[in-house]
Amino acid sequence: MELQKIRSLSDAELAHQERTTSDQLFRLRFQVAMGQNDGVKKLRQLRKEIARIKTVARERELGIHGEISDSTAAPEAQETNGGKEKGARK
Repeated sequence: MELQKIRSLSDAELAHQERTTSDQLFRLRFQVAMGQNDGVKKLRQLRKEIARIKTVARERELGIHGEISDSTAAPEAQETNGGKEKGARK
């Protein structure tokens, strides 16, 4: 599932999607352990999807919406005195 689709889900839908994906991952791990399936690629995809879902849920909990914080502003905006610091040597 793409990140935009995950972000568009409600909190209840997000929790349901996490449970569903976790259940799929459990079943696939069980099949791989039993030798019935060789779905290593699918395992990786499911783990990443669960991580994306948990990340979006945590962002909502903290009130973060993927915005850039002030501390990561462009370096040009942080420069003072034309890039020259007080006491700088050349």
